[in-house]
Amino acid sequence: MSIISMRDVRKVFKTGFFLKKIEVLKGISFEVEKGEIFGFLGPNGAGKTTTIKILLGLIFSTTGQSTIFNENVLNVPNKRKIGFLPDSPYFYHYLTGQEFLEFYGQLFSLGASERRKKVNLLLDLVGLEKAGKLQLRKYSKGMLQRIGLAQALINDPELVIMDEPMTGLDPVGRKDVRDIILRLKEEGKTVFFSTHILSDVEMICDRIAIVVQGKIKGQGLLSDILKPAVQSVELCVRNEQPTLIEELQKEFGRVSVRGKDIYFSCPEGKRDETISRLVSRDASIISVIPHRESLENIFMGEIK
Repeated sequence: MSIISMRDVRKVFKTGFFLKKIEVLKGISFEVEKGEIFGFLGPNGAGKTTTIKILLGLIFSTTGQSTIFNENVLNVPNKRKIGFLPDSPYFYHYLTGQEFLEFYGQLFSLGASERRKKVNLLLDLVGLEKAGKLQLRKYSKGMLQRIGLAQALINDPELVIMDEPMTGLDPVGRKDVRDIILRLKEEGKTVFFSTHILSDVEMICDRIAIVVQGKIKGQGLLSDILKPAVQSVELCVRNEQPTLIEELQKEFGRVSVRGKDIYFSCPEGKRDETISRLVSRDASIISVIPHRESLENIFMGEIK
């Protein structure tokens, strides 16, 4: 079942005194299935935020069709089933984190007792349980991102849309947000988020779409987009013969030595031959790590 569907969507903005036309989206099409984590990947200026604004009904597409829950994106009742975290959220700074979430709970007509319980659970979920009584003006950028994520979940949405949710977060914060997204999936919710942080996409997404200059350049399962073929292997061997290190350097180039362990990479086609030769030299094979094509390599290839 498709939760989000966009078909041949185009968006043209008119700017300047002469109303010059700028086409930001150039016929993009994709679908997001129920219960999956979908990554919308692209460089800055690719059209990610414009796409999200169209999905939320904040702006209108020039042509094409967009639906959420099989209804037009302008369907008002469906808004209650959606949570949204904008890019670089800006909130009223003189509310405390607790008051801020209480306000959004009232917008969704949550009862007082349910609202208080929900606010406390969300503050704990995003790691702000000790900052709930601080005014938002005293929050760091990363803390604002966390409280923004909490407000996106206040209505227990079926679909969560996030625009660059990792922005401003340190490595610990990014891990926390990834864990929350995975938890949402476990609860049967659908998550759509845009990003340019490739490692986060590789870790948690079921499917992705790559958008470059307003066009979809690739989409599908990560396992399909990332080529399964092994390109090279990293070997770690243990051997105290100095001549072995010199031989490996001549054949494979860079070799790293850490104590008695020797690290180097060799082409996949030479793996078995190299391992057999090392064993014949009484070297102990500590590890063999295959290297496949990364999402970053694919992404860079698409934007060139």
